Order: sequence, then C-alpha cells, then structure tokens
Amino acid sequence: MSDRAPWPPIRSALFLPASNPRAIEKARGLACDMVILDLEDAVPEEAKGEARAAAVEAVAAGLGKPAAIRVNGVGTAWHDEDAAAVAASAADAAVLPKAESVEEIEAFARATGKPVFAMIETPRAILQLARGDLPGALVGLIAGTNDFSYALRLPPGEDRAALATALQTVVLIARANGLLALDGVFNALDDAEGFEAQCREGRAWGFDGKSLIHPAQIDIANRVFGASEAEIEEARAVIAAAGGGAERFRGRMIESMHVQAAKRILGREAKPAPLPKREG
Repeated sequence: MSDRAPWPPIRSALFLPASNPRAIEKARGLACDMVILDLEDAVPEEAKGEARAAAVEAVAAGLGKPAAIRVNGVGTAWHDEDAAAVAASAADAAVLPKAESVEEIEAFARATGKPVFAMIETPRAILQLARGDLPGALVGLIAGTNDFSYALRLPPGEDRAALATALQTVVLIARANGLLALDGVFNALDDAEGFEAQCREGRAWGFDGKSLIHPAQIDIANRVFGASEAEIEEARAVIAAAGGGAERFRGRMIESMHVQAAKRILGREAKPAPLPKREG
C-alpha cells in the first residue's frame, strides 16, 4: 500500500450521463465532492461514442472539482476505446464497473494511467478482492448496490438488511487496503427522508461517502457524511486535551487512537483539498 495515491475525502460522488451537456454544465456549480461522468448504464448504445467525446471535452474544460469517467465494462464492445480515451483525457480518475478481480483492475489501471475507483457489484468481486492486497493505482471502492441486489436475487426495495454483510465487507476490504469506500445509490428520488436514513446507515457501517444519482441528494449526503457541530467541538476538545498516553477525558479514557479519530472527524469538516499533482 506504500505506493497508493492519496485522495481527498469524498462525501458525495454524483453520477451524470456524459451524453447530457446540460447536466454537465450544471455540475460546475454543484457542491458535490466528485463528479463521475458515466459512459455505461446511463448512456444508450447508439450514443456511446458521442458520450465518450463529451466526457473528454468536459474534463478538459474542468468541472471545478475532481472528475472521473466511468467506462463500459471489461468485455463490452466499448471498453477498450473508453479506456484509451480516458488515458488521453484530463480526468482525475477512472471508474471501472463490475470489477471482479485484481487482474482486471491492474489491467485497467495500466490502460488508463489514472487512479482507479472500482465498482463492487457481484458476489465474485467480494470474494476475489477480499483475498489479498489490491493494486496501488486503486484509490477507492464504490458499492454497486443495484447490481448486487440483482445478483443476489433480492426483492426490489430500499431495505438493505440482506446486503449488510456484502456492504460491510466492501468497507473491510477498503480499510485493509487504505482505500476510500463509497456507499451505493438510493433510487427513490422523491424520498429525502429515506435517502437521509440510508446515508446515516452507510456512515454507521463505515462508508466515507455516498454515490448519488440526482443533485437534490448532494446537501443531505454532505451533511450526513460530513461532521456535525457537536462532532467538531468534541474532536477539537479531544485533540486539545490529549497529552500523550492514556488519560481521562469527559468521563472516559482516551489515547492516541482517539486523537487520530478526532483528526479524521475534522477532515470531514473541511472542504476537500485539491488533488495531489501526479508525475508523468
């Protein structure tokens, strides 16, 4: 993991169809932490080439925030052209859907030369990626909950009890490899209360942020996956009180681990830092 590229915190990652110029233009003024221009599910077959060109043009112009491009999956008719376009583009990262093995991720990273976010969408992916260290180019995992539900033959709905083991395993894999972990999308666009509840569930399971499908979801995701005023106050107090070693603080014992956790909380408060410059 020593060669793993650093990446700023992500509370909200918004998927946008790369074939929708109005949505891309609007994204420049949105408060999401990352935009993912989609060439896969959101784009019909007849528009794949047009979407690819539009994504390259959009990242060249800049979106005012980190921007990634999600390609079509390995084995599809568009994958190789997508990967080549991403490699030649100004995209900050590449997103590989339905990643199922270390070898696929390594090949994709070589083909694009970009930091990679891998979408975990199948039982095979969970079982394969849990077996060992992951490539240094990989910076994050995104839970593909819709495809995962389909693969597990679950009934439709937003109750994720049957997905709990899979999603928490995604977090375990991420933590074992020093990666970001982004929770899957919430499908009901007019259910803000349900979306917030799912964000809180995802944060409680250890996810860093949430993948989104509509701009209306951004503020809620940023708030839930960010730090509350109470958390910020507590974190600052822990850091100020710590003198090294184990000690008493507000009726409980704290040590260096709690100081590091407090610093992580304050990292959620800050606006995501610019991406580090990469050589080559």
